[in-house]
Amino acid sequence: MVRPTIAMVGSNMMDLITYYEDNLPRIGETIFGKDFEIGFGGKGANQAVAASRLGAEVEVVTAVGDDLFGPLVIENFRKYDINTDFIKTVEGRSSGVAPIFVDQGGRNSIFIIPGANSHLEAEDVTKARNSLSRASFLLLQLEIQLETVYFSIDLARELGLKVILNPAPGRKLEWEKIRNLFLLVPNETELETITGVTVRTTEDIKKGISLLMERGVENVLVTLGEKGALLATGGGFADFPAYRVEAVDTTGAGDAFLGALATFLGEGKTLEESIDGACAYAALSTTRRGTQKSFAGREEFEEWYFQKKAGKGR
Repeated sequence: MVRPTIAMVGSNMMDLITYYEDNLPRIGETIFGKDFEIGFGGKGANQAVAASRLGAEVEVVTAVGDDLFGPLVIENFRKYDINTDFIKTVEGRSSGVAPIFVDQGGRNSIFIIPGANSHLEAEDVTKARNSLSRASFLLLQLEIQLETVYFSIDLARELGLKVILNPAPGRKLEWEKIRNLFLLVPNETELETITGVTVRTTEDIKKGISLLMERGVENVLVTLGEKGALLATGGGFADFPAYRVEAVDTTGAGDAFLGALATFLGEGKTLEESIDGACAYAALSTTRRGTQKSFAGREEFEEWYFQKKAGKGR
């Protein structure tokens, strides 16, 4: 099996995770939470770690603050054998943090404070040009400046990299800047934000997808949580059901999906095969608490995936 090289330009965060059983507090109210954890996160970093856990060689371009979290984030990347040569330290800024609130059903609500991530510039991406050129796929998200995202798309086009853009958190995009993307991967809420189409039904989703493809996006994949995913290509639509699991914490599942997707594509699997495998990898991640620490290694994942494909509980 070919070991792919996957590139990521984007964010990292320190996850501050609160688990609770009842409701979130009202203004002026103090309540007891159930548990608390600190972990490494950020959509970009999560996707990079998932790819590495599955065996990809990973190049990252990201930024940390000069606070106590910065060195920890860099060391965490090294722990996963991810190249840290192009991690920028921004003086006088905090590293990104993400307070996360997880209810009894494993569903999460998230704030993000980008911090140093907002200072990742086009010139930082240019410095990594030679390393990025070794990759086959580039993962992008929207937790950094849009100008840096657009520059990275242009550079990827120049270098021959296929871009997978996760438009999260949902933000309005300039259509001309995202033309010819290989794959755009929003969830339902993000699809509504970037297209302006109110999403309530499957037909609404297809309407939003059609608008994106009319504007020049090559393929669109809408992630639907426990309902799976819907892919649109020039050949039409295809549904991918979710894998059934007892979810404990859904934090980072979307990022696990994207890191796995890029890795499987980089190994030469078809888009359909890669999406199915990514659905399985994301589902497995929800059976454990936390974000990156919930991502399985390749051997464990393949054993679990084989059992699921053999009909033992999809």
